[in-house]
Amino acid sequence: MLALLLAVVPMSQAQTFSANFQSYNETPRHYVCYQAPDSIRIDGIPNERAWQKAPWTEDFMDIEGKNKPAPLHRTRVKMLWNSRYLYILAELEEPDVWARLHQHDTIIFHDNDFEVFIDPDGDTHQYYEIEINALNTVMDLFMVKPYRNGSAAMLNWDTKGLRTAVHINGTINKPGDKDRSWTVEMAIPFRALSFFARGNATPQDGSQWRINFSRVQWQTDIGNGQYIKKPNTPEYNWVWSPQGIINMHAPERWGYLQFSTSAESPVPFKEPETAAARKVLWEIYYRQQQYRREHRQYAKDAATLGLTELPLSPVIEATSSQFTAVVKDAGFETIINQEGKITSRHE
Repeated sequence: MLALLLAVVPMSQAQTFSANFQSYNETPRHYVCYQAPDSIRIDGIPNERAWQKAPWTEDFMDIEGKNKPAPLHRTRVKMLWNSRYLYILAELEEPDVWARLHQHDTIIFHDNDFEVFIDPDGDTHQYYEIEINALNTVMDLFMVKPYRNGSAAMLNWDTKGLRTAVHINGTINKPGDKDRSWTVEMAIPFRALSFFARGNATPQDGSQWRINFSRVQWQTDIGNGQYIKKPNTPEYNWVWSPQGIINMHAPERWGYLQFSTSAESPVPFKEPETAAARKVLWEIYYRQQQYRREHRQYAKDAATLGLTELPLSPVIEATSSQFTAVVKDAGFETIINQEGKITSRHE
């Protein structure tokens, strides 16, 4: 299992969160997803009227945020849904479209790729990842919990019923010419996202999921008529909602996807009522991990963690190996534990 973990997680993710936890206080991006009035043909060509009317997301930025250089090429996404599918359309500007991997569930980010991360209930556990390259080769996996909490990727999980297509605006694997972009179209069945979930994963009007998108981009040279990765040069990681760290497997930092049964009318995004409580609890979580590395136990109160002026008052219970922190706010009781699983319930 260790070999699998090392294969799936780039070495650039091997860092602690303690120095970066405050970046979580930045508000994640959000997108209101409207219903598709007609069926969507998955062919990589967004010529349906519903796609023409759907809004684009903001352009992707560096995974660490706005203080890093802007991406070299534009990336953006649209989404729609109906009773069966979440539809995703991605446009990736690219002057040199290339890909090599053809086998399902190979490590697709070794090519340039587009990646989707979905956590339907927003508890940071039991979430899904789908990667695709310009050859329409897919890698999909299920995570019981993030790598930081001792999980490994379940690559044997497949998004049953997934439909994907890629359209190349140019020519693939032809060095020397200039391409424009490649587009990805996906239909992700809600039934497939019910794996390991309580009940039906089909959203309702106003449902909110956590979602993010990533684009892995390698720098290349041309040699012997082929694209060759530049040696000793790390990949670019461009994302929709910035993570603040070079790690996509921190689901608490993903953006918000809000579903609407409206087909056209503008619907405002509504920040979750538990958002303030969750920000406090994530500060506690990151500091608790740092504290345990230094003291071999978890702290039993916020003051010990250096948190003396929090906007909400947490209650912490801790031992050397476990902790829970609870915040009551806006009629909810929100709880986080040492594995970063966070849940809310009405008081």
